[in-house]
Amino acid sequence: MKKIKLGAVSSYYQYQVQKIRKKEYKVLFLIGVLLVGTFIVTGRFDEDLQGLLSIGRAKIETIEQSVYLEQPSINYSIYVAPKVAKGIYIPNSKINNYEEYIELAKETEINSFVIDVKDDMGYLTFATDNQDLRDKGIVLDSPPIKDIQAMMNRLCEANIYPIARVVAFKDGVVAKNEPQRAIKKLDGTTYVTRANDTWLNPYLKENWEYLLEVSREAVRMGFKEIQFDYVRFHESMNSSRVILDDEVSKSKAITEFTKYICKNLQKEGIKVSADVFGAVVLSDIDAEIVGQDFKEMSKYLDYICPMVYPSHYAEGTFGIEYPHLDPYHIIYKTMKYGLNKIESEEAEKRAIVRPWLQDFTIKSCEPYLEYGPEQIKAQIEGAKEAGVEEWLLWNAVGNYTIEGLKTQ
Repeated sequence: MKKIKLGAVSSYYQYQVQKIRKKEYKVLFLIGVLLVGTFIVTGRFDEDLQGLLSIGRAKIETIEQSVYLEQPSINYSIYVAPKVAKGIYIPNSKINNYEEYIELAKETEINSFVIDVKDDMGYLTFATDNQDLRDKGIVLDSPPIKDIQAMMNRLCEANIYPIARVVAFKDGVVAKNEPQRAIKKLDGTTYVTRANDTWLNPYLKENWEYLLEVSREAVRMGFKEIQFDYVRFHESMNSSRVILDDEVSKSKAITEFTKYICKNLQKEGIKVSADVFGAVVLSDIDAEIVGQDFKEMSKYLDYICPMVYPSHYAEGTFGIEYPHLDPYHIIYKTMKYGLNKIESEEAEKRAIVRPWLQDFTIKSCEPYLEYGPEQIKAQIEGAKEAGVEEWLLWNAVGNYTIEGLKTQ
């Protein structure tokens, strides 16, 4: 099974700056030679120096203008979702290698990249002068994305649709720095999961406003779709462990957040999507545990993205003994069930279902199966046969199986 191997790649704009500097040095060298020669002949150093320097400055300006005029004038308004989005997730550790992912897209049907904006820890992945966000402590001195404008320009040139992944309520920065914003234990102290994670409280509107500000900063960078992940409660958060609102259910809180964020971003022309557990498509019990009501959230979102990884299904689901061994039918049946669920509800709009599919192997699954081209093709075909055209592939380390994709 062929995997994409990624290496370092230099910024296109750093390359252009280097070209400019080389030309500047050549001009300055010629000025120096002419200056020495003129002084020897005329003896008028000051006047000739000023004259030659003015010529040199004009020449350098001409060089810089000619180089920068070669750059495309990017109009971010042209970023629109493709008719059928087929994408991959690019992790922070690989994001500066975007040229190699662009090459993957050129070779296959991939046309969209999901890129971290607010990561799993709670940090912003690019530099910004937004003082409100800097005051939150989420802006790193050396963020993962080295030059976001160069990256966005390049994606636009390559006709890649960029989707900003915003990790919503799981948060290791603001929830720790401002504990009044965090989910609390019954004794009033910050709740920490077994994985040592803290979470923002989804009931608090100030947390909604904070996530809206992060989203708008992503829009300012050129993203035209915001995709919320961890838009839920942690599965361990119940009334015996944490303080919940007795009058507002977890599902109601998450749905109200979804409604708020969609209203504010969609009126600015921004598409909004959200990741949900695959289990919430099938189970109302699971939906209330984490607060993700598939049908209700679909009334407001542009896209809803269930994570329907076959390796994450319980044995016997849909009567399939080992779901990870039958990726076609597990995806087909889940998508059919999900579409029927939201289409049965009268609503002004319904989100397009755009599932996350599996391009990784869970080694603990028994019987063991290495996921490769056939399993990826089977998932895509299962979604298509159910009536779902769009999809995203997930691999946490960003290694994707080319043979599972259609080639151009």
